[in-house]
Amino acid sequence: MELLSALSLGELALSFSRVPLFPVFDLSYFIVSILYLKYEPGAVELSRHHPMASWLCAMLHCFGSYILADLLLGEPVIDYFSNNSSILLASAVWYLIFFCPLDLFYKCVCFLPVKLIFVAMKEVVRVRKIAVGIHHAHHHYHHGWFVMIATGWVKGSGVTLMSNLEQLLRGVWKPETNEILHMSFPTKASLYGAILFTLQQTRWLPVSKASLIFIFTMFMVSCKVFLTATHSHSSPFDVLEAYICPVLFGSASGGDHHHNNHGGSQGGSGPGSPHSPLPTKSKEELSEGSRKKKTKKAD
Repeated sequence: MELLSALSLGELALSFSRVPLFPVFDLSYFIVSILYLKYEPGAVELSRHHPMASWLCAMLHCFGSYILADLLLGEPVIDYFSNNSSILLASAVWYLIFFCPLDLFYKCVCFLPVKLIFVAMKEVVRVRKIAVGIHHAHHHYHHGWFVMIATGWVKGSGVTLMSNLEQLLRGVWKPETNEILHMSFPTKASLYGAILFTLQQTRWLPVSKASLIFIFTMFMVSCKVFLTATHSHSSPFDVLEAYICPVLFGSASGGDHHHNNHGGSQGGSGPGSPHSPLPTKSKEELSEGSRKKKTKKAD
């Protein structure tokens, strides 16, 4: 009985929330983040020709969430770069992934069983960052729910919300890839998690922070490991959103159909309508044209 009580969910969650992230979990976070950078088209060529730009992109992938959170809260955006240990560790990971002889380090961390372990550990860091970000925002804005949600969201989403800036550092401009327009699973999950942690922080959710960290971490680890193992880009929220979004925001296809019908009924006779019929020529104009053609042939 004593063993069972010691292994209760509350004690397990409390012990889990106290596990230090540095250096093991942070190392996994850096490895997976810079791996995603190397997957980007042209990233390898950039590292060969412009290593400083490649290093800056790697630092954005590793610390972009801290930069955005400091920017939201009016704190120095370069403040986290005073953490020498984390900067050196991330820089070492960047160098090994891009410049290790024969790509040995890259091949090792890309081996799927090893990569899944790093992905799972990265999600542990993500959830902890969301919780810490909301606690930090609550310290400045006790009743600022939206400030807390926004801070937790950018803490969890990382560089994805500033992907266009990171692309500019690589000399690429693709505004259509804006993360807010096409949210990935981690971005959506970070937003929903930020809402949950904000409700817990303001005492609207009757659960301890340690238990919420543990439960949400298990959810994130399970989903992300499954998506990575199956090479899937879908989201577990897609099914739920398919039912809720049409009810709350209407159907996109229905709105477009109504718009097209409305435009066709009003603009069909207008001169600027793209579907308006071409003006037909009268019999006199046709006969006049045929006479001209006959005259030219005769000449």
